[in-house]
Amino acid sequence: MWAQLFRLKLQGVTLVLTTHYMDEAEQLCDRLVVMDRGGIAEEGSPLELIQRLSSRDVVELRFAHDPPPVDEQVFDGRVSRVEVLPDRVLLYTDDGDALVPVAHERLHPQSVLVRRSTLEDVFLRLTGRTLVD
Repeated sequence: MWAQLFRLKLQGVTLVLTTHYMDEAEQLCDRLVVMDRGGIAEEGSPLELIQRLSSRDVVELRFAHDPPPVDEQVFDGRVSRVEVLPDRVLLYTDDGDALVPVAHERLHPQSVLVRRSTLEDVFLRLTGRTLVD
């Protein structure tokens, strides 16, 4: 009887988790709020935020030296957003595999990684900076 009451009391409980680790929030949270400078930037489920605020894939380009300036127009509409970071360039696209040969041809990166978008990409879009800043 006590165990049943305990389970019933736990139904509907909300646990508040505060974290700077977007991968942790993506895996542990059903719903989340992204805050920036004391205000709510966005809220929703991790999947919903990724689908709404990022692309399906991210192509990460690394260079031997500083990344070159990149304009999304260079990719003929295949890229929805470009982020130039100190150590790499991020190309947001819905087809990362198709973008790789074009990126190699036009930018000559040292290495290329194609990955799915994450909450870290959403955070970068919303705040304009990484957690390192």
